[in-house]
Amino acid sequence: MIIREITPDADSGAWLAGAQFVDAYRVEFGRGGLDAREAATRMFARSPRWVNALVKLRNLLVSPLGLRTSGAGERTAGGMIGIFPVVSETPARLVAGFNDSHLDFRVLVEVAPAGAGQQVTATTLVRTHNRLGRFYLAVITPFHRLVVRRLLQQVGT
Repeated sequence: MIIREITPDADSGAWLAGAQFVDAYRVEFGRGGLDAREAATRMFARSPRWVNALVKLRNLLVSPLGLRTSGAGERTAGGMIGIFPVVSETPARLVAGFNDSHLDFRVLVEVAPAGAGQQVTATTLVRTHNRLGRFYLAVITPFHRLVVRRLLQQVGT
């Protein structure tokens, strides 16, 4: 299973107007039958230990700054996928994320046919609000790239 970084093709303005950071990764696999919720559940419902350790460290560091910790905050009518509130959902696309004082975040999980199988694309959008948000984004970006690739691997399992 090959995970590729691709040029994002989602309309970022429709999902997070003014986003300053947008990236996308895609995986293709030889079987079908997944909808966007199932793909997102496979990605976010369980994380490798090293990802959980990074999330715990992040929560420890940001809590004193008054930032939202993972899993905290509003529940939406669409429920939760892992630690993220669902913002919008169709069979082909699930959008999750939240707004915080330092930045707003969305992740789009999209499922489409690809030959005899399917492709799943994870697009991340971030809009920062202040210096803390820009600093946070700069620190987290290298980890983000590793984590998204690892979570996409779980879709094919």
